[in-house]
Amino acid sequence: MIRIIFSTLILSASIFAANAQEANAILQKMDEIMFSAKDISATQKIILIDKNGNEEVREATMLQKGTDMRMFRFTSPASQAGISVLSLPDDIMYLYLPAFGKERRIASSSKNQNFAGTDFSYDDLESKSFAAKYTAKLLKTESNAFILELIPKTPSDYSKIIINVNKTNYYPEKMEYYDKGNNKIKEATYNFKKLGKYWNTELVEMINFKKNHKTQMIMSDVKYDTGLTDDEFTVRKLKQ
Repeated sequence: MIRIIFSTLILSASIFAANAQEANAILQKMDEIMFSAKDISATQKIILIDKNGNEEVREATMLQKGTDMRMFRFTSPASQAGISVLSLPDDIMYLYLPAFGKERRIASSSKNQNFAGTDFSYDDLESKSFAAKYTAKLLKTESNAFILELIPKTPSDYSKIIINVNKTNYYPEKMEYYDKGNNKIKEATYNFKKLGKYWNTELVEMINFKKNHKTQMIMSDVKYDTGLTDDEFTVRKLKQ
């Protein structure tokens, strides 16, 4: 009996290890799709939609280099123009508000806050690979998607994220965000389109169930591998 129990435990451990290995391999392939270009520059149209269907439209620019540098800046309307967020290596993020004329570093404990009235938190906007932030578990395999459960490696307001990864091309199709009470609080859906040799995030829609509010980000004028330098991702540039 002891030998049977011991063998069962070994088998269970082997299955668990194989599951974790496969899940993390899927997540790493997704990261390769999400961060495949050396750098990206794009224009974004941001549409905020309230519970009554009223829309507020904004525009922004986005620059990204590698997996850990990103600059996001509102360009219109005038009331939002210049508001910027900078994501850097080692979990460093800065926010710039033109009304105050100075930048401030975003504390890790504040990254759960929504950015400038959108339904994306600072944590959502951080430029960092998913494999670096989460441990993955393969929940099931469907006909067109792998369903993964992501558990944060460091303290987070999210207890987990359930993600649907396209089975053929490995881009994310849907992400469900859960709080520490295991309640689904947000859901993001993605539309991807092949642009040259890269899969481009054409549209992201984030729904906030607590606020009955959603934000759409539509990307256009996308340019890849233009040779962006590290100088584009500095606090000095954040304020320009």
